[in-house]
Amino acid sequence: MAELIVALDVQTREEAVAAVKRIGDSVGFYKIGLELYTAEGPDVVKAVRDLGKKVFLDLKFHDIPRTVERAVRSGGKLGVDLMTIHSVGGKAMIAAAKAAALEFGEAAPKILAVTVLTSLDQTDLEDVGITGRTPAGQVEAMARFATANGADGLVCSPREVGNLSAILPKGTLFITPGVRPAGADVGDQKRIATPADAVRDGSTHLVVGRPIMAAADPAAAARAILAEIAGCR
Repeated sequence: MAELIVALDVQTREEAVAAVKRIGDSVGFYKIGLELYTAEGPDVVKAVRDLGKKVFLDLKFHDIPRTVERAVRSGGKLGVDLMTIHSVGGKAMIAAAKAAALEFGEAAPKILAVTVLTSLDQTDLEDVGITGRTPAGQVEAMARFATANGADGLVCSPREVGNLSAILPKGTLFITPGVRPAGADVGDQKRIATPADAVRDGSTHLVVGRPIMAAADPAAAARAILAEIAGCR
């Protein structure tokens, strides 16, 4: 069954810990992104791990291979389970990230490649010079490239998962932000789907932030999404 990852889109360690405790036992996986990690650093990862939770460290590394290798190694020492890199970093960078992860043996963090951010649409791609491809076409090209060079999985819109799960190697992880329960505010996401849609199309992990974190009862909101996921078996 697909796993639910709750995005800890808060600013402090205290807020993060309070949110994890409030959501309780229903959710065992949390995403720590740039905002929270920049504010609190490794301590917030340790705090979430100390609560018995798995961590998706979403910092989207994009640098020279040696720097990314060392960053992945640092993340592995923190015990994170998933880490992100940008697929446009090149073959050597992806390979370096994977090699560093494998140093941790059975505890190796999985390396996820970011293809096209879910906040981008056709116009946005053209603005940065990517012409002649739709967002889905660009995602497919970068997904093939990343997995061929060592990435364990992808971060991509749930709208592209169905196609990618059919063409990429078995066992590829598909981590999908842009997941919103029916009727929820879409926020700044442009390529979204419901949890049920994403799971049916092949998502292995669903990242949900505001619909849970901003809910009056976050634990109940998480349970509702988990029930929807379970209904897709």
